Amino acid sequence: MIDVYSTATPNGHKVHIMLEECGLPYRVHHIDIGAGDQFKPEFLAISPNNKIPAIVDADGPDGKPISLFESGAILIYLASKSGKFLGNTDREKFTTLQWLMFQMGGVGPMLGQAHHFRLYAPEKIEYAINRYTNEAKRLYGVIDRRVATTPYLAGSEYTVADIATFPWLRSAENQGVDWEEFPYAKRWFDDIAARPAVQRGVAVLADLRKPKMDDKEREILFGATQYAKR
Repeated sequence: MIDVYSTATPNGHKVHIMLEECGLPYRVHHIDIGAGDQFKPEFLAISPNNKIPAIVDADGPDGKPISLFESGAILIYLASKSGKFLGNTDREKFTTLQWLMFQMGGVGPMLGQAHHFRLYAPEKIEYAINRYTNEAKRLYGVIDRRVATTPYLAGSEYTVADIATFPWLRSAENQGVDWEEFPYAKRWFDDIAARPAVQRGVAVLADLRKPKMDDKEREILFGATQYAKR
């Protein structure tokens, strides 16, 4: 049994979707990041960077429990454990990994900043909004060009690269992106959204996500609490 410590964010959805796609047994534990659950000692013991998601697999590679943080590392682990969604040949695996790293190093951080400055920042900073909105559009363009010639990011097969990237593109409007400008990416997105396992994955913990952030939650996520020494 795999214990998943998570919440309904793009990074959380990656792991929820992967587990649903793989069919591995899991149970989910809600980490309320707006309430500061991510700073509790028991969570920091498995996720020292105080970020979700994290997992504990009671049946690790050597038969002993293993804990993992960082969503990309978790996806690779689950792909290795299940033998799915990473590719079969070395060429396929490295192609998959490069697109997974594209998500981890570009899509997630840059679209996250677009979200922050467009929606959550206490003041509207035009330079930051323009910078990250333009970067979001650039990244959508990279995806659009890639899937114009191949069904999925890593090639002909659906992989962890698609699973990692898809949740971040569910909020295109909030990122200042018009899907009409990226028709191939929209086709790719819609194909993935139609997968039953994806639909189940994005529903995990979704009912616990609050529609609006209050001042206390904003401080916990973006204020001094986030940067306190631990």
